[in-house]
Amino acid sequence: MKKLLLLLCLLHIVVGLTYAQQKKVPYGNNPAAGRYYNIRGIKMYVEVYGQGKPLLLTHGNGGSIFAFRKNISYFAKKYKVIAVDSRAHGKSTDGRDSLSFEMMADDFATLLDTMHIAKSYVLGWSDGGINAILMAMRHPDKVIRFAATGANLWPDSTALTPATWKDMRDYYGKNKDKKWTTAKEKNNWKIFMLDWLQPNVKLSALKTIKCPSLIICGDHDLIPIEHTAAIYENIAKAYMWVVPNSGHGTLIEHTDEFNKKVDDFFMGKGF
Repeated sequence: MKKLLLLLCLLHIVVGLTYAQQKKVPYGNNPAAGRYYNIRGIKMYVEVYGQGKPLLLTHGNGGSIFAFRKNISYFAKKYKVIAVDSRAHGKSTDGRDSLSFEMMADDFATLLDTMHIAKSYVLGWSDGGINAILMAMRHPDKVIRFAATGANLWPDSTALTPATWKDMRDYYGKNKDKKWTTAKEKNNWKIFMLDWLQPNVKLSALKTIKCPSLIICGDHDLIPIEHTAAIYENIAKAYMWVVPNSGHGTLIEHTDEFNKKVDDFFMGKGF
């Protein structure tokens, strides 16, 4: 009995240490997992975790790899997780004026080529969800399946909640004539303008997507359910999940359920 108790105590200690180590992983700033790749004229910062079939993670506007801090350890148990700082985000700096979702989707496809990865699962949040959709359209041979949460196809008050669109309109109106001076200010304005003017994807264009797709939103997301439904309805092999009691951060607000549902979808189960 004493030996059993000792073993149980040791097990609790090991589990506790493992949990603590996971909590302390500096996602988005982890030299042990990160490196830069030369991708289409920029240095793209990437962190890789785990082994198995590749899974590309693409974050939202103004975000970074850190956005997936609650998801990476789960998926790294069975996938080779490729977490990326998008062009002009995080550690992936880009001093040029132009920025588009098409450009970013092409970046990700080139990254997979550079890493000698033929094709990947893709999980995208917000702008990253738009990137996932565009990857499936522009580089269909690169995407096995994708899940996109909180994605929109155009930048108006039908694809965003009216309040969200009004806030963006007001911010644009107050700042459109400002002369930005620092690199950070210029970059912040550039990524704001990305969402103010883009994307511009027609529903009919979604019909080119051939891979299975999981289209997700929260029931009180920044993206109206009706817009998410329109995306779902125009992709041949699409599934839709409206996450109850969730805003835009479905993968943060309902982490355990989100991780399992997306994993089940990637594995062809549960939908």
